[in-house]
Amino acid sequence: MAMNYKEEDGPGPAVKSKKPDNTAFKQQRLPAWQPILTAGTVLPAFFVIGIIFIPIGIGIFVTSNNIREYEIDYTGIDPNSPCYKCSNVSWNSTTCPCTINFTLDNAFEGNVYMYYGLSNFYQNHRRYVKSRDDSQLNGDLNSLTNPSKECDPYRVNQNKPIAPCGAIANSMFNDSFRLYQIKDGTEVHIPLTKKGIAWWTDKNVKFRNPTGNSSNLKAIFADTTKPINWQKPVYELDPDDQDNNGFINEDFIVWMRTAALPTFRKLYGLIEKGESSFAALAPGNYSLHIEYNYPVLSFDGRKRMILSTISWMGGKNPFLGIAYITVGSICFFLGVVLLIIHHKYGNRNSGADIPN
Repeated sequence: MAMNYKEEDGPGPAVKSKKPDNTAFKQQRLPAWQPILTAGTVLPAFFVIGIIFIPIGIGIFVTSNNIREYEIDYTGIDPNSPCYKCSNVSWNSTTCPCTINFTLDNAFEGNVYMYYGLSNFYQNHRRYVKSRDDSQLNGDLNSLTNPSKECDPYRVNQNKPIAPCGAIANSMFNDSFRLYQIKDGTEVHIPLTKKGIAWWTDKNVKFRNPTGNSSNLKAIFADTTKPINWQKPVYELDPDDQDNNGFINEDFIVWMRTAALPTFRKLYGLIEKGESSFAALAPGNYSLHIEYNYPVLSFDGRKRMILSTISWMGGKNPFLGIAYITVGSICFFLGVVLLIIHHKYGNRNSGADIPN
């Protein structure tokens, strides 16, 4: 209830009243609706929710299960793994190549997305998430040579500013993959599209290369140095496409969008479907050539490569379908139980006299 504070009469300046204005909002006279929960309203609501949610959940679950997915763990912990010889690589070691052969039993229709996955890698740590300079990544020339202190201890190296600075950029995933199909004993390379894998807003708004007196990125980044754990500078990330270098390199942009959970996957490339009569990946034997650079044993991590198709709801994830089915089933079950209780006990006291 609002309290009234009256102004005191008498000489001197008037005392301002603390009484709320006489309005519907301040005097709590706004119209309100308070539903009366009865069996006639609650029971139909439970049945309607169950009837709607269960078919939706079944549809989403079936759609998710129809997505083709193939995963290869290439960490190399098992001594029989072809990548076992590479499992002890360090940041400063040379590239260790390894090859894994596998077989696809089913065709992958439509475009196929290649992901790399990491486990036990906490990109959601507060100091890690803050360790970047967004002004530098947006192409600001002053931040290029004078990075933010948030990047420490990956801000300066050998008296030169690091570009890109920070712990996120310093730990960028740098394994590379080449996929081949084995036909009659011969390896046929499967082209991988590396453009279009980053968010449009990241590519065109958040990340930009610095502009200077030269269009040569090497000259623009001349006064900076590469991150400590990188094997090559930022302007040489993609030797095959000069327009995909610097801060606008899409592999780099994908990595800079940090994951919320310690086990995650990030998009590496796209295998586009060719002629309409052929699948992007036909059943058969394949060979994955890996340049093993990224050490994970120091934090008990795992690495994997995933091939996956997608549907209208994205990648393979049965959780949403299971959630809809569970909620719908619980509501329908509660509706049945409450209906039985109401039918058996609801009218017991309807004819009883109320004592004075």
